[in-house]
Amino acid sequence: MKIVKLVLYILFGLMFVNAGLNKFLNYMPMPELTPVQIKFFTAFASISWMIPLIAVIEIIGGILVMIPKTRALGAIVILPVMVGILVHHATIDTSGLVIALVLMAINVLAIADNWGKYQALIRD
Repeated sequence: MKIVKLVLYILFGLMFVNAGLNKFLNYMPMPELTPVQIKFFTAFASISWMIPLIAVIEIIGGILVMIPKTRALGAIVILPVMVGILVHHATIDTSGLVIALVLMAINVLAIADNWGKYQALIRD
């Protein structure tokens, strides 16, 4: 089970590193967008620092999740981005909802696996 989780976390991290790098390098083609998606992404792009910030968080969080010693931090760093992805796919683009749910489950698993490391943060 330990090997399965390691592979899951590495694949999860690589997906986020890839997504973050793509925001800077634009090497993956964009799919056809609906008018609602175009409106959403235009609004996002109008805030000039938003996409680069998300990209950096995805890259850093993805790298941290892949390294066992920093996985607890990476899981928390990537959580807000993952929530945004999940909400986006639940409301605007439902075609990616299954993948978003699987990724959220992996993120929650990483947080649960490292729950003891967070206890010092929430203790009195």
